[in-house]
Amino acid sequence: MKLLRLIPNNTNFDFLRIKVIAFFFSFIILLGTLISLIVNNLNYGIDFKGGILLELRSKNFISPDINDLREKINTLNAGEVSIQNFGKDTDFLVRIQKQEGDQKEQIAMIEKVKSLTDKNYTVRRSEFVGPVVGDELKTAGIYAVSLALISIMIYIWFRFEWQFSIAAILALIHDVITTVGLFSIFQLEFNLATIAAILTTAGYSINDTVVIFDRVRENLRRYKSKTHYFIYNKSINETLSRTVITSVTTLLALFIIFFFGGAVLSDFALAMIWGVIIGTFSSIFVAVSLLTYFNINKGEKVDDRTNIPEYEKETKN
Repeated sequence: MKLLRLIPNNTNFDFLRIKVIAFFFSFIILLGTLISLIVNNLNYGIDFKGGILLELRSKNFISPDINDLREKINTLNAGEVSIQNFGKDTDFLVRIQKQEGDQKEQIAMIEKVKSLTDKNYTVRRSEFVGPVVGDELKTAGIYAVSLALISIMIYIWFRFEWQFSIAAILALIHDVITTVGLFSIFQLEFNLATIAAILTTAGYSINDTVVIFDRVRENLRRYKSKTHYFIYNKSINETLSRTVITSVTTLLALFIIFFFGGAVLSDFALAMIWGVIIGTFSSIFVAVSLLTYFNINKGEKVDDRTNIPEYEKETKN
């Protein structure tokens, strides 16, 4: 039976030939992100803007329809409302944007929700998230992303050489900024789930980059008589099948979450979908292309058969 292959064996694409086009494409996206952030900023969710938080539990101890609950609360014209399951299927977390006015207005809205849901739900917890807490969460999110980028840069620096570290972190910053830009341009809700998606995207992207860089380092020592241009292209081609298959299988799962995961997970899934696509692009076209601007030492030559298992060497001998 003939196996289905997304990418044929022994590809020989000249990826570096279009690096200028790739850089221009990235520049346009980054420029669009910058303009959008200046003009539109981000559409911050309740996590960052502050608002009302309620924890509900179904009195019937059965899994109620989350859409029915959302429709009921929407009749209050409370503005932005976010509802999601947590813990058991009968438990819901309801977030409502901060109401105009002082604390009395917030308490009044909490009482309205309690009155509306009293027949089918028990309100186990209710609280008001003030703008100060929202600002603290926003700061914590920035620290989380920054710390992740710095940690990754240090890891790449120790695992490879400083040139690889700079190329990897620039590609990673490119992925993070463009993902933020997606939410700014289309004014999607930017909340803590988005931060989680960005951090997950960073981990996915750097994994792809490390796989390619590992092959680059190996080939630099193996093909000392070849040019860096040849080695970089060869390394990308040798890992291309793995990169594409990993991305496609991940995207299949994310598209299922996007279409069937409900409103709560749709923005998270969208951020991940974009992150996987742009992360794959940056690993192939940005990270390796950046290496061409460094004079990387090829190191000591290694035997072409170094990574061949012993039993294969014996067979070939």
